[in-house]
Amino acid sequence: MRLAVLDTNIVVSAGIQRKGAPAALVMDWVLEGQVLAVTCPSIVDEYREVVRRTKFLRYRFPPLWLEFLIAESLHLPNPEEWTHPLPDPKDAPFLALARAAGAWLVTGNLRHFPKAARSGVTVLSPAEYLAHLQSSTEPR
Repeated sequence: MRLAVLDTNIVVSAGIQRKGAPAALVMDWVLEGQVLAVTCPSIVDEYREVVRRTKFLRYRFPPLWLEFLIAESLHLPNPEEWTHPLPDPKDAPFLALARAAGAWLVTGNLRHFPKAARSGVTVLSPAEYLAHLQSSTEPR
């Protein structure tokens, strides 16, 4: 099974824009059971807090599918603290969880995860991850 940690911006983008790589990843791959999202309590809390922000109310947030995504995800405990510095320390749990789960991190903000701080974790944009998924499922 393919495992992916979804940065919060992927969840928000998929809820706002029904077309595009984040929505395709969530709707066609995660919610269809072809990719297993990995979560932990701190990330679930962040998803729920962010999608309830006033600025997202006009998009009819939270998205109806969010609780299903959370319920069907691979739930792990909060990971150990990430020791490599990041531009925003609040992004560290995403890398730490990806490493703990052996998953890839999918984010719309690659610059928030500099290569030097990734410590071997694969970090991809949603378009890059979709391209990988599509190329690995095509008949040869």
